[in-house]
Amino acid sequence: MIGIKEVITKQDRREFVDFQFELYQGNEFWIPPMKKDEIKQLSPQTNPAFETCDAKFWTAWDGGKCVGRIGAIINKDYNNKTGVKYGRFTRFEVINDSDVTKKLFETAERWIKQQGMIGVHGPLGFNNLDNQGLLIEGFDYLPSIASVMHYPYMQKLVEDQGYKKENDWVEFRLKIEEVPEKALRLVEIIKKRNNLEVIHFKEKSDMKRYLKDVFHLLNRAFDELPYVAPFSDKLIESATKKYMDVLQPKYIVVIKKEGEMVAFIVGLPSLSKAMQKANGKLFPFGFTHIMKAFKNPEVMDLLLTGVDPHYQKLGLPAILISELQQTMIDSGVKYVETTGMFETNLKGATTWKNYDHIQHKRRRCFVKEF
Repeated sequence: MIGIKEVITKQDRREFVDFQFELYQGNEFWIPPMKKDEIKQLSPQTNPAFETCDAKFWTAWDGGKCVGRIGAIINKDYNNKTGVKYGRFTRFEVINDSDVTKKLFETAERWIKQQGMIGVHGPLGFNNLDNQGLLIEGFDYLPSIASVMHYPYMQKLVEDQGYKKENDWVEFRLKIEEVPEKALRLVEIIKKRNNLEVIHFKEKSDMKRYLKDVFHLLNRAFDELPYVAPFSDKLIESATKKYMDVLQPKYIVVIKKEGEMVAFIVGLPSLSKAMQKANGKLFPFGFTHIMKAFKNPEVMDLLLTGVDPHYQKLGLPAILISELQQTMIDSGVKYVETTGMFETNLKGATTWKNYDHIQHKRRRCFVKEF
């Protein structure tokens, strides 16, 4: 007999987070998140996203054993922006069982309907820094910490509940080589012609002064993208504190024009293997594994890139990647993992195709109307 339990107590939240550790145990391509951070995301007391979102979470049980989980989110800011009342399903993980899947989705959809929504899409998080999409291609590649891992059977389980494709994200793996002289000359021409100032950082104190501006630019740069709602001041403050300790100044590049930030790129030495060793805990040894990953990295993750919409025709992405590329080469980086971009972003894909590359992962957002 399958039972569904709403996540209410601290113990419930721990069980919700722990289930993924049981489900993917022994899978060499799964990156365990930090348990403490995951638990914080589930409570209004520790997640400022609840100021603009309503959310509920549930676990599924069979014979005293947790066999699945799901969450439901109403992002009120996003719905106000689009004028469409959609809910989101989130953090869906399950054993390969259609009955368990059906009960989980029935529970989440029932609550979403009760909130007056006309449909649901997902997997989506509270915001676009929360994990998005179900992995449907690339199960045999280690993901970046900004990506996702799911079992292949999950796609059919979701589709069997009446969900169809809404959007796909694709990810690339690039081989880093010396920047061609021709490309360097072109970058210098673009910089001079448009009076652009490129800023590199050496100290975290210098970087910290720009982080809030990065999020404000992110709001402008991503405004027209699906599933994106602006970051509030509290969310920006929370995210700045969260990422301040882990970001490395030398892998961040900012472009300014007439004193205003118009573009940025944020890279980070891959923490995927370090997070596997940490296995969800920062202490006593997880912190050590993460700090080791910063030394002599072979793989770099491109976490975020943003360009002011008013300056998208200036070739700023080429400057950003060129400037960061030289730093990566100096650090011994051989490969780069990109974050997901919408498959319809042909201009972005063209940028990566200038490199020796593979398009190795695909994530999907599904949709269903009531």
